[in-house]
Amino acid sequence: MTYVTDPIGDLLTRMRNAQAANHTTCSAPHSRLKKQLCDILKAEGWIADVQVEGEAPKQHLVIAFVEGKPRLTLARVSKPGRRAYKGYEDLKPVLRGFGMAVLTTSEGLLTDKEARKRKLGGEVLCTIS
Repeated sequence: MTYVTDPIGDLLTRMRNAQAANHTTCSAPHSRLKKQLCDILKAEGWIADVQVEGEAPKQHLVIAFVEGKPRLTLARVSKPGRRAYKGYEDLKPVLRGFGMAVLTTSEGLLTDKEARKRKLGGEVLCTIS
């Protein structure tokens, strides 16, 4: 049994590797945080769909990528060894607004645009472009 010290980083790496191998879907172990992250990516149009499969203790996420869209550039910002916290004033647009960052805030996971609008800061999990 392997132990993952950075589950979000593992999810992003699985997605990068699946896209590099030209797969249309990707699978990763399930957690509520990963599901929320994938739901945000789906709502913003970065991925096509996310499904939870399997029984309760051994559930996994199946992520479908958007056909015909270029590969996602997924970067982990806050890591277990170095957490990155930003206030809403310090959140800069990713790729001049063409990308997005995902933050954990007191109101749950939010995109950088939504966090600036609600005037909330938090831990910057990752950037997507």
